[in-house]
Amino acid sequence: MIEFDIPDYKRINEELYEKEKRKLLIELLKLQNWIIKSKRKVALVFEGRDTAGKTGSISVLSKYLIPDHCKLVALGKPTEKESKKWFKRYEKHLPKTGEIVFFDRSWYTRALVEATMGYCTKRQYTYFMKNVIPWEQKQIEDGVEFFKFYLSIEKNTQQRRIDKRATSPLVYWKISENDFKMLDKWDAFTLYKEQMFKRTSYEEAPWIVLNANNKKVAILSALRFILNSFDYPDKNLSKPKIWPEGLNNYKVKINKVLFENLSYQQYKTLRVFADD
Repeated sequence: MIEFDIPDYKRINEELYEKEKRKLLIELLKLQNWIIKSKRKVALVFEGRDTAGKTGSISVLSKYLIPDHCKLVALGKPTEKESKKWFKRYEKHLPKTGEIVFFDRSWYTRALVEATMGYCTKRQYTYFMKNVIPWEQKQIEDGVEFFKFYLSIEKNTQQRRIDKRATSPLVYWKISENDFKMLDKWDAFTLYKEQMFKRTSYEEAPWIVLNANNKKVAILSALRFILNSFDYPDKNLSKPKIWPEGLNNYKVKINKVLFENLSYQQYKTLRVFADD
């Protein structure tokens, strides 16, 4: 397991975030062109608790990629047959030659949500945990390169985001009874998550844990990790700039009220109350 953290990103403000994001997305497009030409197969897995920012992160990363060579996979509730043939359900969605595939949740749903909520049997869970590495290794032998990101958030962050969604006139529909049940089962989910890290992280496909309490930091960190992993033509990936804490140009919006010209310390204090 890799805990990937870039300390300088903790001091980033909105303006600097947009500049850094643009620079990294340009590099990602370069990488995609090289993946197409070199006939690579790249699978980007995004796992995490509800509201961790999986969908939003994928939306940002994929926004400017060439659509014909990029795909999003976000499967819903499995049929009874799919539940029994779990790996087959995902095999048909794995990347083809020259393709990047984003998984908004993945086969690891069985190790996390399904196990926590009792949606799979103990036998199905045990079978999955025993066979997932051999299954992935078989795909790796066929040329698939896995990046398994886990977006990590604290319990109070999840509670705050769920509460905001529930009261938002625009995104209230994203909330389901299941979201609140998952919040109540925080500790059980944590146990299954730790088992997943312990038993399914290995050299060829480790889990990459990103701090997602700040979604923007998680997005930039994911981009950095992916770009750092390849040597592609015309690569121009400079190190993140050191942004000073004394800069008074931070801003944050709380309940639609914009607070501007904040110091980093003020921004850091208020950020936990910010609108997502």
